[in-house]
Amino acid sequence: MSGKILCFSIILMLFLPLSSYGAEVTGPDVQIINNEIVVNAGLTMDEKGTNDLKRGISKEITFYIDLFKVWNIWPDEFISGRKIVRTLKSDPIRKEYIATSFDGATIIEKRFRDLESMLNWTLNIRNFSLLNVMDIEPASYFMRVSIESRIRKLPPVIGYLLFFVPENDFRITKDSLVFRAGAAK
Repeated sequence: MSGKILCFSIILMLFLPLSSYGAEVTGPDVQIINNEIVVNAGLTMDEKGTNDLKRGISKEITFYIDLFKVWNIWPDEFISGRKIVRTLKSDPIRKEYIATSFDGATIIEKRFRDLESMLNWTLNIRNFSLLNVMDIEPASYFMRVSIESRIRKLPPVIGYLLFFVPENDFRITKDSLVFRAGAAK
């Protein structure tokens, strides 16, 4: 009987998603500046994530910034979105932190001497211009920011063999307040 309970608990641990306890999205704050929809958002990482970085475990954090049109009866309509991938690496021996950011067109790599400054740069999206309001029709919209953290400690071959082991630390989503935007065409 106890063997069945142990087997059941192991199966539950493998197939249930990991909790995002402690990690949360800050913002998203949306402003319209010079006819551009500008987004500010960020991630507050939990203590486990920062301890992993201090020990030398690399992380890949992906920000999905999506604009949705609000419909009363129909489901909300996806209008536009962008993906930003931030990779965080640490070298505990050199006491150096390396972060890269890729937004689909540009790769930026920065080196930091302390963890806090790297986290401040990588976990915050500031003044990100998503779309021109002249390209959308007048309506109510909201911004959805989804953030997922991938742990990159499994080599790809082992990842293919152990496909049932989750590679994500967490995936969290938060919506902005509804705002009016658009230009008459």
